Amino acid sequence: MSAEVLVLDASVGVKWFKDEAGSDRARELIARMGKGAAQLVVPAVFPFEVLDVARRLFGLTDAKRVWDELSAAGLLVAGSDEALLADTLSIAGSLGCTLYDAAAPALAARLGCPLMSADKRAHGRVEGVRLIG
Repeated sequence: MSAEVLVLDASVGVKWFKDEAGSDRARELIARMGKGAAQLVVPAVFPFEVLDVARRLFGLTDAKRVWDELSAAGLLVAGSDEALLADTLSIAGSLGCTLYDAAAPALAARLGCPLMSADKRAHGRVEGVRLIG
């Protein structure tokens, strides 16, 4: 069985360490990755968004620990290129969202895999999005 590839928005990553609606479902993704049932891929902006929330909530030392744990679990951070940036700009325009919020849908479209998000406002109109929370 091959692992399902999923692109995550930062709204899902924050739920890994912040207890709120959808946190259990977000944490299940990490467990699925650990079992080899899912490969989680995130856009380049994801670490900055998620770690800034961790830093604000817990401080720099714990933010680094959060990232060390995510890296060790096998989270893949995708790079960016001109075409992906152009797609991100296009999606931001069509969804009326920020470039930060458009990065994950652009990456999911490029990889041809589902987008996981907890941000219905930004991603509710993305075709095939799997909303949690």
